[in-house]
Amino acid sequence: MARMHSRKKGKAGSKKPSAKKLQPWISYGPEEIEQLIVKISKTGKPTAQIGLILRDSYGIPDVHKLTGKKIAQILKAHKIEQKIPEDLTSLIRKEITIIKHLESNKHDMPSRRGLQLTESKIKRLTKYYKRNGVLPADWKYSREQAKITI
Repeated sequence: MARMHSRKKGKAGSKKPSAKKLQPWISYGPEEIEQLIVKISKTGKPTAQIGLILRDSYGIPDVHKLTGKKIAQILKAHKIEQKIPEDLTSLIRKEITIIKHLESNKHDMPSRRGLQLTESKIKRLTKYYKRNGVLPADWKYSREQAKITI
């Protein structure tokens, strides 16, 4: 696919191995993996970082293959889900850092353009999440509230 705000083609990314068999070095069962996910999430880590920690520290390459559930589904089953989705939270963080940069560098026009693009991504994503029922229909985004909450 093409990039969202430029006329460039997409970059190739790494693919997960298609092997269906269990790897011999994995010594954890599905229940133990769920307990690890709950333990790591209680430290405040988002789902993407939980997956990285499980891969790097515990040698678990793919939670979905081993448990049959995704990390977000496991957290939802244990009632430890976030109010705002992770991708939206990261975009809001990015916008806050750009705003802080623009406060000290007022004439940085490429950053101002990046701020506009990030704002439009946030608006597009909130519209999608409202339509699919992830966010409530009356949820509004404001920069001031974002600085306080995130």
